[in-house]
Amino acid sequence: MNDGNLLIRFTAAGNIIDWGTEEQSYRNPSYYSPKLLPYNGRVDYYGKEADSAYVGKIKSIGSCQFTYFSSFEEKSKKGKLKSAGRLLFDYFADFDIKELQGKIKLLGTQVLTYYPSYSDVAYGGKLKSVGNTSVSYYSSFDDKAIKGKIKSIGGIQYAWYTSYDVNYGPGSLKNAQYRQLIAGIIYIVQ
Repeated sequence: MNDGNLLIRFTAAGNIIDWGTEEQSYRNPSYYSPKLLPYNGRVDYYGKEADSAYVGKIKSIGSCQFTYFSSFEEKSKKGKLKSAGRLLFDYFADFDIKELQGKIKLLGTQVLTYYPSYSDVAYGGKLKSVGNTSVSYYSSFDDKAIKGKIKSIGGIQYAWYTSYDVNYGPGSLKNAQYRQLIAGIIYIVQ
């Protein structure tokens, strides 16, 4: 979004969970605090005069306007985020596979896919790809400190300290950066 590096986080189901600006570390410029600094700009909410599906929901944060699916639209999409600025959202519907229902299917022009729940307990239901960028995870057969963690996003490989690396904090990132710009999208690994 535009308003001075404003970051808006939302869930796989399309709910806005928080917003603000990121605080960059002075010691390690590639590290940003996971907790966002409060946004001091204007935040508006839909009032009682709005459609019942989005009364009380966020209408705008700064110059970013939000729209939601109305109460007259498909039941599974009712009240979900429809757009954030010029970015459009679409979701898996009630007739799709149960584990996908309600998750984001389209984010702008990017198609999102997810691993099926029967594939592996460590990453079943997690994001599989964003457009042409694939995402892979360590499996349940890998070390307990890294199972389910991201193994790669596109061509970027991630290595994590295992439970055998006691001096370095098992489960913390060994190589690469927490933020990567891949195919025009910034991925933030947490």
